[in-house]
Amino acid sequence: MPQNPYNTPVHKQPTPLIRVSGSHLEMGRQIGEACREKVVHSVENARVLLDEAYEQLELTWAGAQIQSRKYLPFAEERYPQYVEEMRGMAEGSGVPFDEIVTLNTMEAVTTDALHLTRCTSFAVNDERTADGHILAAHNEDWLPEDEEDVYIVHAKPADEPPFLAMSYGGLLPNIGINAHGVLQLIDSVYPNDSRIGIPRLVVARAVLAAKTPADALRMALVPHRAAGYNHLLVHESGEMYSLEVSARRFDLLYGLDGYMAHTNHYISVKMQEIEDEPETLISSRVRYLRANRLLRQSQTHTLKTLQTIQKDHVNFSNSICNHAVDGADPLDREKTINAMVFDLTAREIHIAWGNPCQNFYHTYHLDE
Repeated sequence: MPQNPYNTPVHKQPTPLIRVSGSHLEMGRQIGEACREKVVHSVENARVLLDEAYEQLELTWAGAQIQSRKYLPFAEERYPQYVEEMRGMAEGSGVPFDEIVTLNTMEAVTTDALHLTRCTSFAVNDERTADGHILAAHNEDWLPEDEEDVYIVHAKPADEPPFLAMSYGGLLPNIGINAHGVLQLIDSVYPNDSRIGIPRLVVARAVLAAKTPADALRMALVPHRAAGYNHLLVHESGEMYSLEVSARRFDLLYGLDGYMAHTNHYISVKMQEIEDEPETLISSRVRYLRANRLLRQSQTHTLKTLQTIQKDHVNFSNSICNHAVDGADPLDREKTINAMVFDLTAREIHIAWGNPCQNFYHTYHLDE
């Protein structure tokens, strides 16, 4: 590989850390105030994306706002506290509430045409680590324009466990760890049974409040969900699950061999029955198989070995470390905008802002 392929962005500063606490409205307002430029920028990016992709999606920003309002009552009925977080983010950033809601329902209102098909998640428990710690990793792949909007949020809700999570722009945080030893990584999957219901980002945000593995599973399977992710759920005990979810179905895969991996296609035969256009997910299958092979090669993983997997370039540019070099299609320009390794035992996130092959990892602690 070249030393810096395709002028991959290099971040000289660590990922910004935002500390928030209090009610859900107050936490949202604090995020909005601290990340005002990032929230505004993410809305601008979403507007531009819909403009560029109009021929494929036939959806304007105004139309997306109208569609997103259909999902709001379902979220308000089941999870009003996270609607309050969105409302607070709008107040703090000065962005209209409707636009924050639209950002958080974008996958749904575009009927998943915004394929987030290159994220990679994996985990190893104490059977497979050198120090007996529980480790997990996630490469977050999304549009390169949103890379500047990444941040870490350290939250102390008044009525839920403290958590440490990654987010960007005006999105609800959802990939992270909490003080009860629950970790969640999410990967988009593409079922054909999506419907109007609770937006999947709201569902994923709820999982960060789980106190046990069973809590996390129940929260991810809330009734009237609009669709689903794969939730790679890890507990401090070493329990690991891939919960593959759609609007109406789910299947639960269990980590028997001390490691698990997931990308953007369904692994369960039951869920493959409702997968939409599986032939478009070939790069996801390549990454999944590659991650599994690399995980199997060591019985004693460390933070460094997981970071090495995150930097892998087999099948470049659609590799685990993904680089946006494939043409001008606005719906096919994802890259790795950050890479995280989690030490659940130590309650730490180690994050490289941007492609991990070119950026350093910095450490953040869930210090209660």
